[in-house]
Amino acid sequence: MKKIMVIGASGQIGTELVVALREQFGHENVVASDVKDTVKEALKGGPYEQVDVMDNEALKAAVNKHAITEIYLLAALLSGTAEKHPEFAWKLNMEGLFNVLNLAKDKVIKKVFWPSSIAVFGPNTPKNNTPQYTIMEPSTVYGISKLAGERWCEYYAKQYDVDVRSIRYPGLISYTSLPGGGTTDYAVDIFYSAKRNEKYSCFLTEKTALPMMYMEDAIRATISLMEAPRDTIKIKSSYNLGGISFTPEEIYAEIKKSKPDFEIEYTPDFRQKIADSWPSSIDDTDAQNDWGWKGKYNLEKLCKIMLENVLDTGINV
Repeated sequence: MKKIMVIGASGQIGTELVVALREQFGHENVVASDVKDTVKEALKGGPYEQVDVMDNEALKAAVNKHAITEIYLLAALLSGTAEKHPEFAWKLNMEGLFNVLNLAKDKVIKKVFWPSSIAVFGPNTPKNNTPQYTIMEPSTVYGISKLAGERWCEYYAKQYDVDVRSIRYPGLISYTSLPGGGTTDYAVDIFYSAKRNEKYSCFLTEKTALPMMYMEDAIRATISLMEAPRDTIKIKSSYNLGGISFTPEEIYAEIKKSKPDFEIEYTPDFRQKIADSWPSSIDDTDAQNDWGWKGKYNLEKLCKIMLENVLDTGINV
């Protein structure tokens, strides 16, 4: 029987992933896990384990306790936060991955999902329609750790026959979790300001185009990748995943259609330099061809859903 553990379950992706996995595979078959000792309300529908992914013995104990067969490893320090704490970011992002990969190498678990990011690219990467295979010279701690992680995933797959699967996530947008310190977080923050009828101060310039994705698409892609037959997964490092590419100026214009009095100002900070090193749009042809990926949400649909569901007092779960 499939028994899944989601590590980093309290984060932006983890919360919605746990809910989706429990709906598909049964609440008792999906263990939410995080370093936090308090359980989010959305995660209370099934088992929860407080585990630090860097504590290898505690991780092994939790995996054995629940007879886990698959791990979705989401615990990481994101781009903006990682720049403030580079040594800890590297330690968390890399040690956690090694601990999980070694569980698969030792046949304790059967399958691993580990997310990469568009942060693996850099200022010399082609910005438009960035291909699967290209120049990758990340300029952030987060990007460096993700690129290193991709190489280790491919190594474990080829050397030890580990079934590890990965997606390079674009910026993710959701109304059920607060942002976690990423450079693309403005595209979530802006909706809270719109609902509060307050001017939004954007930390990127108005013309900064970045690849984004509504969370439901990202969750669907993640589960689809993990459920695809193993022989269809040809890329062992990480798949490009495209979404909706837009600028702060464009998302602001779309929001104004529903909130005509909404105002914005642009006050770029250190995250602008990070954003400038990332692609403007992504070519995900390999994901489409190998495991049938196709997105559902455009900017208009995304904005409509966010404005309908974001609460002016904070997250609604």
